[in-house]
Amino acid sequence: MPSRLDYFIRRVSAQRACLNAAARDLAALPGPVLEFGLGNGRTFDHLRSLFPDREIYVFERDVAAHPDCIPDADHLFEGDFSDTVPAARVRIGASAALIHGDFGSANLERDARLAAWMGTILPPFSAPGGLIITDRALVTAPFEAVHLPDDVEEGAYFMYRNPASA
Repeated sequence: MPSRLDYFIRRVSAQRACLNAAARDLAALPGPVLEFGLGNGRTFDHLRSLFPDREIYVFERDVAAHPDCIPDADHLFEGDFSDTVPAARVRIGASAALIHGDFGSANLERDARLAAWMGTILPPFSAPGGLIITDRALVTAPFEAVHLPDDVEEGAYFMYRNPASA
């Protein structure tokens, strides 16, 4: 049975592989990047390196990241997703080329409810042809599953494309 460390390494390796694949795939698609779940800021920092010319908007309930990995106030939506996400579309403006969600926890029941809600709220934020990458399955979303990178185990991470007029 894998240890918690093994599980963590599997998850973050899958996350990195999916985000790196997205950077290559989305090079020609305009639009900002949305990050749901800042955590300690490692993924946000990686997104900045992958997408240096794009605006990156971050949603986080309680900011506790490394100071160098916290977006400026114009790019941070702090508070519960149910409060911050619905009104964010006006401030963000353009549809996102990439939406990344790292919002999973040890509470699988709560995560399933949040993923179901995210699947219903994210479609208007995603550009046609845009990618949605998450640590939880978005079974309620109208997105199409995308083949994971070869080095990512099925179920370790999830990739979708917004097919709307792609």
